[in-house]
Amino acid sequence: MESTEAQLLPEARGEANGGPLGCCLGIVVGLLLTLSIAIISRLYATPLFDLLHGWLSITVRIVMILVGTGLAIAFGYVGWRIGKRAFREYELSPQQKQRLERLEKAQRRKQKQKQKQRERQHIIMP
Repeated sequence: MESTEAQLLPEARGEANGGPLGCCLGIVVGLLLTLSIAIISRLYATPLFDLLHGWLSITVRIVMILVGTGLAIAFGYVGWRIGKRAFREYELSPQQKQRLERLEKAQRRKQKQKQKQRERQHIIMP
């Protein structure tokens, strides 16, 4: 059963682009930047512990969740926009088309040679 373009998700319609890849990379960057909160809280553990009266652990977790969600959304959106603009499927130049044809022809020739060798081996061995 062949899928028509109408059955595809809106993101999958039209030309190929790097929007989803950029979004994934942006989310990863956003979540990795969230780890800086944990690192900073460890570096300044004593002053923060005194300031937060023993609620450092839960406060750091809440802040990481909020900041992580915000950064993942923001960097995901920015990554989508950059990916959609930067990564596209381009037409091959005439030189690239000729090279591709030569490579495909050589590949077919090698496959035929391997097939002939297999046939010869089956004829020789009873």
